[in-house]
Amino acid sequence: MGTSISPASTSHPAPRHVPHRRDHRIDALRGAALLMMCIDHIPQDVLNRFTMRNVGFADAAEVFVLLAGYASWLAYGRAFGRQPAMTVLGRIGRRCWQLYAYQMVMVVVCISTIRIWRHFWPVPVDFLEPELAHGLDSAWRVLTLQALPGNLNILPLYIVLLLGFAPLYLLLRGVGTAVVLGLSAAVWLVVNLDPRLNFPNWLDPDGWYFDPLAWQFLFVLGVCAARVAGGHDGSLPRVRALAWMCMGYLVFSAVQSFPWTDWGLTDLRPVVMSAPDKMVLSPWRLLDVLALFYLVQSSGRATVLAASRGGQLMALFGRHSLEIFTAGTLIDLYGRLVLTSFGTGWAMQVVVNVAGFVVLLAVARNRERARIRARQSRPAPGGGIPAGVPLCRN
Repeated sequence: MGTSISPASTSHPAPRHVPHRRDHRIDALRGAALLMMCIDHIPQDVLNRFTMRNVGFADAAEVFVLLAGYASWLAYGRAFGRQPAMTVLGRIGRRCWQLYAYQMVMVVVCISTIRIWRHFWPVPVDFLEPELAHGLDSAWRVLTLQALPGNLNILPLYIVLLLGFAPLYLLLRGVGTAVVLGLSAAVWLVVNLDPRLNFPNWLDPDGWYFDPLAWQFLFVLGVCAARVAGGHDGSLPRVRALAWMCMGYLVFSAVQSFPWTDWGLTDLRPVVMSAPDKMVLSPWRLLDVLALFYLVQSSGRATVLAASRGGQLMALFGRHSLEIFTAGTLIDLYGRLVLTSFGTGWAMQVVVNVAGFVVLLAVARNRERARIRARQSRPAPGGGIPAGVPLCRN
């Protein structure tokens, strides 16, 4: 009769499934980008002197789109290999619809607010959105994304990019990463050579402020980076020479982009050049955000920082990017109106920034509680530990 051996007594126990751990670097970086986007969209806010656009060619928008591609692979790319294709496509479609709904809410709130505000306090003509001059007869253009108001143009870009994720996935599976990157880069290069290639925007003859034909390259790079990191325990491979090159470029970018004259300092820019074009994602901006992202996503120190108290606060914002972006956009609107109508003194600066941060923190904490409740309510597979209960604490 054979001897029964318990699993605990074997020298090589059967491998257990290790649950995926969320990469807090991604969430923290996205959270910081969202806060900077909020600050940058209030021109009178003194804090926007300290955001990344003052120390580099790129700004928070590039970080947001790159991480959108990275997160899309984590959310949908890996799911295509584990779930029925129609299930994943349904999830993508629901997310696009959610993005569209939030976009329409922001449009309605912004237009309504400005129309009401100008009955009580004067609003400068250049502050008014162009669609206000045309009335509600052109509302259908906004609903169909043929008219994109200022500061409300990044979610439509995200919708277009996400709608293209399934074909992108098929291309990656069919022809490989190198070919896909080459094709995407070719489209980006053509648009940089001829910026007229763009989606039409009824409110701007130049087209969409974020040209999807150019910005798709940044999204695709994010997707491919997530695939590479997936094969290296969630991090990009650290190559010392490449890291030094990235740091060198970021130093050059910081010196070249810093507003020396605005601070009353001697202009130390080494090169005379115009501001890199954001609409078509110029090479200067592209290299800037890629260098920053590589240094963060290949660094163990960044992992430690993301786990710190400040890093976790940024990650809290980053985990709920859509809600934080939406709330931040509305805070921008009211912040601009308040500072325009009541002055930009220190008292108003403190009121606007503190109130804005408190609102964003409240939104993030509310959504985090809802996320935890949803996870805890899901039944565990096989009747084990509930899905919301962590197996260990970080």
